[in-house]
Formats: sequence, C-alpha cells, structure tokens
Amino acid sequence: MKKYIILILLTCSFSVFSQEKIQNDDLTGLRAIGSPANPKVKMAWNHYNDYAMITKFCQDLAKAYPDLVKVESMGKSYQGKEMWVLTISDTKTGNVARKPGFYIDGNIHSNEIQGTEVAMYTAWYLVENFASVPFIKQLLQDKVFYITPTINPDAREDFLKNPNNANSPRSGMMAMDDDGDGQADEDKYDDLDGDGNIVMMRRRSATGRWKVDPENPQRMIPVKADEKGDYEMLGYEGIDNDGDGLINEDVIGYYDPNRDWAWNWQPDYVQRGALFYPGTLPETQNIKNFIMTHPNIAGAQSYHNNGGMFLRGPGAEEDAPFYSTQDASVYDYFGKIGEKMNPGYKYFVIYKDLYTVYGGEIDWLALGRGIFTFSTELMTSYKLFNKTAEEGRFQNNEFDEFSRLMLFGDAYVTWKPFKHPQYGDIEIGGSKKNYVRAHPGFLLEEDAHRNMAFTILHASQMPKLDVLEVKQKALAGGFTEVTATIVNEKVIPTHSAHDVKYKIERPDFITLKNATVVAGMIVENEDTNLTKEQINNPQTIAVPSIPGMGVVKVRWIVKGKSDKFTVEIDSKKGGLVSKTL
Repeated sequence: MKKYIILILLTCSFSVFSQEKIQNDDLTGLRAIGSPANPKVKMAWNHYNDYAMITKFCQDLAKAYPDLVKVESMGKSYQGKEMWVLTISDTKTGNVARKPGFYIDGNIHSNEIQGTEVAMYTAWYLVENFASVPFIKQLLQDKVFYITPTINPDAREDFLKNPNNANSPRSGMMAMDDDGDGQADEDKYDDLDGDGNIVMMRRRSATGRWKVDPENPQRMIPVKADEKGDYEMLGYEGIDNDGDGLINEDVIGYYDPNRDWAWNWQPDYVQRGALFYPGTLPETQNIKNFIMTHPNIAGAQSYHNNGGMFLRGPGAEEDAPFYSTQDASVYDYFGKIGEKMNPGYKYFVIYKDLYTVYGGEIDWLALGRGIFTFSTELMTSYKLFNKTAEEGRFQNNEFDEFSRLMLFGDAYVTWKPFKHPQYGDIEIGGSKKNYVRAHPGFLLEEDAHRNMAFTILHASQMPKLDVLEVKQKALAGGFTEVTATIVNEKVIPTHSAHDVKYKIERPDFITLKNATVVAGMIVENEDTNLTKEQINNPQTIAVPSIPGMGVVKVRWIVKGKSDKFTVEIDSKKGGLVSKTL
C-alpha cells in the first residue's frame, strides 16, 4: 500500500512539474511558426480599423514596449486629426536618430484601406518578435522604422463610417465645387435603401446593352454586338440633389492626394486630380516636413490597392533617365525577390507597366530625396483561387465566384426594386464597398505578412557600414601613412546614383581622429597607388557614396605614429560608426 501511495505522489509531482514547464516556456509547441507566441498587444488582423482603433493601437504599442516604440504626431490633417507616426527601434543600442531609417505609410487614397493594416501589422510584428527572433532583434538594433498607418485619416474615416462604394472617396475631405455651380459637394452619392453601401442602379430597357450573367444572377455582363440586352446601367446609387439634371456629379473631393507632390507636378488639365500647387494639402506638407527632418531615411514603402504590384518609379516616361542603371539594379534585386515572396504580385515600373503619374509621392521620395522607394498595390484576384485569371483584370468573374463559394454571398447586395424620383422603377445591387479592392478578412493577415516581409527585406538591406581594415606604413621624415578600408555589408548604397549626381544629400564623411593629419585622399586603386587628394580639411575625407556590397579606401598622411587612431564614418543614410585601433 505504501508503494502505491509513493507512486501516486510521484505521478502528481511529475504532473505539476510538467504543467509548470508548459506554462513557463515560450509556447513553442502551441504557437504557429512565424507569429509571436503571446503578444502583449492583442490584435486580430481579419478586420479594418477606424481612427479611434488606430490611435489606441499606437498608444498601446508604445506603452507595452517603451524601449522600442515612440508615438508622436507629424501634424494635423485637413480636418484636424493627428497623423500618428510610430518610431520603432532598439533605443538601448545606439543613437536612434543616427541609424539608417525606413519610412512606411499607407492609405493615401482613402478607399485603399488595407495599407493601414499592413503598416500596423509591420509595427506589431517587429516589436512582438524582438525578443524571440534574432533577425528582428538585430534589425532593430541596426535600423529605425518610421511607420505612419494612415496619411489620409479624414477620408478613411468617411469611407469606413459612411455610405460609399469601393472607389469612393479616393480623395480627402476638402470641399470642392466639381460641377462649377458655386456649391461644393452638394450632389453626393445617396444610400437609397439605407444599408450603408453605395451599389449600382439598373433599369429594364428594350434598348439596354446589358444582361444578367446566366451563371451568376448577381453579375451584370455586356451583351454581344448582335445580341439584344435587357437592362441599362445607370451608375452608382444617387439622386439629383441639386436639380441640375445630373446625378452624383459633385461628390466629396474630387482631387488626388497622390498628385500633390513636388516632382514633375502638373496642373489638373494635364494630371487629373492635381490641386492648386504641389503641397496644397496639409497632409502632404506634414509628410514632407517629416522626411526632410529625418535625413537618415534610406528606404521607403507606400501601400495602395489594388492589382498585386510592386511598383517603382518613374511615374512619367520623361523621368526615366533619372533612374540610372545602378539604381535600377537595386530595385530589380528587391522586385524579383518580391515576386517570389508574394505569388501573384508583379514587379512593375509605373509609367511603363501601369499608367502615367505626375506629382506622385513615390517620385518625390526617390528623385526628390534620393530614397529607394516602392509603392505596392495590395490585393489581386490571384489570391482568390491561387491562379492567374484567364481574362483581364476587369473582365474576369472570379470575385463573383469567390463570394459565392467562399463567402456565401456576403460580398454582394442582392438586387432589389426601388422607386427612383428621376428614373422611376429601378433595381439596386452589386458589390459592397469593402470588397474587390479590399481583402476579405481571412486573406488580410496572410497578405499583410507577405508584404511586411518584403518591406523588411528592403529595410534590412539599407547600408550597414564598418571599418574593415586599417593599415599603417612608416614614411620618411617621421610621417605615417594610414589607409582605411570601409565596407558596406548591404545592397543599398549610402547614396543613390541620382543623389550623387544632383547632390541631394551631403557626402559621407570619413575622419581620422587622434592624429595630426597633413594630407588626405581617396584611394582609387591601391595596387597602382592611384589616389585623389582632398586639399581642404584633409582630416575629414568627403566620399560621394559607399556602394552596396562594396568598399571604399581612404588614406591619410600624419605626423608621427600612434596606436590610438580612431576612424569615424559619418553618413546621413548609413549611420555613425567608429573604430579605434
């Protein structure tokens, strides 16, 4: 009997020990690989966030990780909302302001909502995995991220909270007189059935050129050239609010915040959506001022939708010469890997593969500031069934099939009759505002992670500088020759070729300290002793750029000898590094 009692006690003790071990470990057997085990900031990534939720998320992240996150406002929007920016880095290692910086924003077009969630997911993933993923820890020790979830908070809130369609509002909330009648925004879309969605209007007509898809009663398709139709399409839900005989002709806006930037800006008659001058909007000015006061920013990412594209500039063909072969090769490196990381997405050049854009944010960042920048068009029909549609982007019916098979019809408003004051008996129906352009919930987290990973690849390849070697050589007359080899361990150079050519940012400075320097030079060929002397201020040598995965050599002639020389590299985009011999 005594043996049984001892055995029971041992079993219970082992059971308690096992439970304590499971509770105290990192949940490595329970967590899904690639996700944080037990995040401090609990977030679900299968829905969209309004302004209050975004604000709370930023504050919660800063509170949970005070050594990694700082939240501040870069300024106020047109309607007075704070434009939050998260600064994310390991503040215990180095001066954050001197680390290479990566800027991320989303939602410049208010209906392109998921850019905000991808930006938020990136911030969340970085800090929640800092302690457990060595790669992320090293990344935040070396770099700093500046993440602005939404740069159009006013119209984002309008899109989420008010009746809209998938394409409205694309602009901000500044009132505009679109129809020239002296009134602004007086003939907006009207939610005829009060369901919160702006869908399509159709009317039966003997001369109509549309019919119901026989395979999908929710879908309208054009008839063939020799075929009789059943319906005419009347546009989005709305009535003639101002009595001018037109419907929905003066909606919110219309202008385009992504045509408001000071690189190759063109007026509205050339570039539809441009405002009065580049930087008309306070949101544009806030971002511009933030970028200008953070010269350490070496890479940038802007999130749009849709189409599944990693886009680089230029936006206009005439700007193509500004993207040199050297700079294009850097973009090609990321773009080609990005296509592998996110199946269905393609690496494109804006003007060549999409359409012409004048005055876009991406060109201002890349060509105005010398920052390697991508703009990603999130979401593509490829994601629905993991294959490329046989028809074109606007002709295929995969979204209809996906709603029927995977969402059980939730993505569409069923056609219903309505008595219209101008059109008479009509029917209203069609896709809801948060479908087609925006991800369905269960696809949102996957695409957020894949695009976050692409952005982190980009950020991880910002310059990382080191003093690889320092050699001393005694010269006649008590002088010493000191030669330093400076290495950049990453793909992105400290200055783009465009930056170097147009002198956007100052050169990199390499200084020899604790020495009496009488001459300084860049070593162009060490084997043949070919050098280029810097006559003025020889102690600090100005280097135009330190190439990606490359080296530069510099040399000083100093009086006497020393075993305490310090070589310091001071690069705006490459950081501040020093090594003492």
